Amino acid sequence: MTMSVMERRILLESILEELANDTLSIHQAVRRLRVEVTGLNQAKFARMCKISVRSLVQMEQGEGNQTLKSLNKVFCLFGMRVGVLKLRRDS
Repeated sequence: MTMSVMERRILLESILEELANDTLSIHQAVRRLRVEVTGLNQAKFARMCKISVRSLVQMEQGEGNQTLKSLNKVFCLFGMRVGVLKLRRDS
């Protein structure tokens, strides 16, 4: 099943919103981007991102100590990058 440009945009915006609302972790986002947006297996996706398969596996499992550089290699393919946000104070 291929996704239309609009469907892809909506999915990417949804993932961004969930990340910003802290309802989606970075490792869950990486997996969703790979599976839902690209449909690629880990080996092909890692090659596309120019990272090792091992790094991708660890990234998707929330393991290891991923560098910003590695994370951004994944996110930049989707027009995103890892950043710093101000913490929200709950009232």
